[in-house]
Amino acid sequence: MSRLDCICLAGPTASGKTAAALAVARVLPIEIVSVDSALVYRGMDLGTAKPSRAELDSVPHHLIDILDPAGAYSAAQFVADATRLVGEIRGRGRLPLLVGGTMLYFKALLDGMDPLPAADPEVRAALDAEAAQRGWPALHAELARVDPGTAARLSPNDSQRIQRALEVWRVSGQPLSAFHTDRFGAERAALPPPAPLVSLEPDRRDWLHGRIGARFEAMLAQGLVDEVQRLRARGDLSLALPSMRCVGYRQVWEMLDGEFPAGELAERGAAATRQLAKRQLTWLRGMPHREVVACDADNATDQVVKAVQRLHQEMEAGP
Repeated sequence: MSRLDCICLAGPTASGKTAAALAVARVLPIEIVSVDSALVYRGMDLGTAKPSRAELDSVPHHLIDILDPAGAYSAAQFVADATRLVGEIRGRGRLPLLVGGTMLYFKALLDGMDPLPAADPEVRAALDAEAAQRGWPALHAELARVDPGTAARLSPNDSQRIQRALEVWRVSGQPLSAFHTDRFGAERAALPPPAPLVSLEPDRRDWLHGRIGARFEAMLAQGLVDEVQRLRARGDLSLALPSMRCVGYRQVWEMLDGEFPAGELAERGAAATRQLAKRQLTWLRGMPHREVVACDADNATDQVVKAVQRLHQEMEAGP
């Protein structure tokens, strides 16, 4: 793959990516490209831990607030947008820093993806009907039989991704994981990635879990339930949409639907976020060229800044 003149900063939710990126901005002329499938949506601020207005104003950010929650955004769209932005940012003499936790986007950008079958409305409708009758965990079990690799990465209640994986299987007869393989063969594995990747990962999982729980409690205190109520009041959103299936939003929506009492919301939201973090770390472990920084280290932010500075110097020096 061709070289990308950028540096990537990845990590699970609540690992400190935003703080680290802003610290980098204080020492290097960067522009931040968000790698986050939830931050693209307008009006979804608290549950996505969207950077504050002051943070957004302190350094140029891209791919945040670009889409209405009624829309959808794909990995292919991200790759096209990110590739274009990297060129534009480099043209301004600045360093593109790609920051986020949507690992499918990182993998699609760094490893490439074979073209996936187009969406099939009839197949999706059939899957929705089956899910209504049998439940998404049952469809997850079906996915585990035909595509165990993909199923292992998904929660049994991740309806959006289970539906897409089964849709690909039924349309093409091939598992989704077959489209996510390295198209460049064994030779590709021996080469460095087209862009360096710094990864914030915890040495102690309980540290990350503690931050996740505290952050979700803070989201609730700041008004997450009110935010979801305003979105519901529009009348054109539902759990069938990718935006409302985002972690946190889905749990609040289900609570407002009466599926469980309000007193369980904090733990359900935190538990779903912990599962998300687990999946993110699984993705990261499959990226062998990443440079790991322990996000629970006292000097984690300083380590990220130094790593990005060094990588930037190497990039500017050339081959």
